[in-house]
Amino acid sequence: MGFTVEDMLIISRKKYKMELIAGMSGWANSISWLLMVENTTITKSFMGKELVVTTGLGFDTTKKIIDLIDILHKHHGAGLIVNTGYYIKEIPKEVIAYADECDLPLMTVPWEISMAEMIKDLTVRIFFQSQTDEQTSQAFIKALKHPQKQEAYRKDLEAYFDVDGVFQVAAFTTKNLDSMDTVDRRRIGYRLQIYLENISHNGHFFYYNGCFLLVFNAVSNESRDEIIDGFLKRAQMRMPTEKIFVGLGSAVMDLKNLHISYKRADYAVKYAMNNKIQTVNFDELGLNRILYAVSDDLLLEEMGNEVLRPLLDYDKKHDSQLLETLKMYLKYNGSIGKVAQQMYIHKNTIVYRMAKIREILNCDLEDGEERLGFYLAVLIAQKNDAAP
Repeated sequence: MGFTVEDMLIISRKKYKMELIAGMSGWANSISWLLMVENTTITKSFMGKELVVTTGLGFDTTKKIIDLIDILHKHHGAGLIVNTGYYIKEIPKEVIAYADECDLPLMTVPWEISMAEMIKDLTVRIFFQSQTDEQTSQAFIKALKHPQKQEAYRKDLEAYFDVDGVFQVAAFTTKNLDSMDTVDRRRIGYRLQIYLENISHNGHFFYYNGCFLLVFNAVSNESRDEIIDGFLKRAQMRMPTEKIFVGLGSAVMDLKNLHISYKRADYAVKYAMNNKIQTVNFDELGLNRILYAVSDDLLLEEMGNEVLRPLLDYDKKHDSQLLETLKMYLKYNGSIGKVAQQMYIHKNTIVYRMAKIREILNCDLEDGEERLGFYLAVLIAQKNDAAP
C-alpha cells in the first residue's frame, strides 16, 4: 500500500520529533510525494497522495491554515506537516478540529529540526517504497496471469505476505475506467487509495485489466467489510460524481489460488456494474455462480434464446414487458402482490401478463423444475444483455 503516514511516524517520531495531533483516522494514507509549500499556487496541480510541509510563512493565520487543509482535503492529499515554533507558535484548536473533521493527518515538527534534511530522508524512503510497490504489483499480476508458474512470483511476495494463508480479491471500477488515459486513471487510483483506511501491510492495491484490485491477506471478514464500507462512504462524500462499483471474490487458501478469487471478483464487479448494484459478493450470487462456471458463452446464449425466444419476440413486436414481468415473478416466488409492488403497477395487470406469458411459453410455471429452467434462462438473458 506504499509508504504510509504510519510508516513515516514510526521513523520520524524520535528522529524528527514529529507528532500526529489530528486526523488520526488517516494513519494508513499512502504518500506519493513530499513537498514544501508556502502558498497555494502549486496545489492546483495536485493529483492526490501529496504530503505537504510548511513553515507557516504563507499561512500565518488560522483561516489560511484551514484553507490549506480544505485544499488538501479536496485534492485528496495525504496530510500536512507544520514546522512550528517560528511563524506558527502552536496549532489553533479550530485547525485541529477541522483536520479531524476532514480525516486529514496533521503533524507538527519543531523549528530546530532541519526541514531540508527531513524532506530528503523521507523522499528517498518514499521512492524506494514505490519501487517495492511496483515490484509487488508485478508479482501479483504474474500470480493472476500465470498461477502455475509459482517460481515467478511466490518468492517475491513471501517476504511481505503469508503466502500459505488466506487471500481474497476485491475489484473496484467506475464508468469508463478502462478507457481513461494513464494520468486520469492514476489520479482516480490515488484518490481511491486514500479512502482505504485500516489496511497497509496486510493488503496491496493496484490496477489490472480494467479494474483496481485490492488483495486482502489474512484479513477477517469483519475487518474486510469495515474497510470496504468505510471506503465507499468516503468515496461517495468526496467523489459524488463518480459511481464506484465493488466486486468481492471468494476467499482462497494459498497464493497459488489467488487467480480464482480474482476471476470471481471480476465477474462480481461486472455484475454489480451491469445491474447498478454498488457492492456484489460473488459468494452471495446464488444460481448466477453457475453461469460464471460456464466458459462457453455461445452455449449460454443459445440456451437463453431457446427458452425465451417467443417472449423476446413478443416484447419486441408489442413493446411490452413480459420478460421483465416473468423475471420478477420468478424472483419473488410467484407472489403477484410483491411483483405489482416492485413494478409499480396494479395486481390485475400482473395477472393478465402472467396469463399471456403462460400462453406464449405453453407452460403453467407450477412445476419446480420447470420454474428453475425458466429462472436460469432469465439469468442467462440478463447476462447476455448486460455483456459489454
